[in-house]
Amino acid sequence: MGFFSFLGRVLFASIFILSAWQMFNEFGKDGGPAAKEWAPKLGLVKEFIEGNIGKNNLYFDVKPLARTFVATSVFLKGFGGLLFVLGSSFGAFLLIFYLILTTPILYDFYNYDIGEPKFSVLLYEFLQCVAFLGALLFFQGMKNSILRKQQKKKAPKPKAA
Repeated sequence: MGFFSFLGRVLFASIFILSAWQMFNEFGKDGGPAAKEWAPKLGLVKEFIEGNIGKNNLYFDVKPLARTFVATSVFLKGFGGLLFVLGSSFGAFLLIFYLILTTPILYDFYNYDIGEPKFSVLLYEFLQCVAFLGALLFFQGMKNSILRKQQKKKAPKPKAA
């Protein structure tokens, strides 16, 4: 059972690790293609925030923020994936944090009408990330329940002669 658990973690984490490796190799000075994909999405977030708190209350430039987002994503996916392979709850936490942070921004299917072709693609990717999040939460729950069961077991008392 231990080998299959490890193999499952390797296969699951390979999605994140290989993605982080590709983003790292393409990073460059401008953040690479991932930063170009993030910039318009973060622009929408900026407009949403400005609409709620006012235009001049918060200022940030989208392009450097997109590069920072890509660098943070590379770290969270790469380091979190490696720790997850080793069975670490902290690695799972990093991947959960990454998914919660990026999924609603990157896969914004809610900004499109149902009939548009992009809606279906973004909804599919969003639901896939939600499934990954569910698997990571399941891992965390199983890890915690196993630790609780081990703590409840008491050492046998020696019998008096």
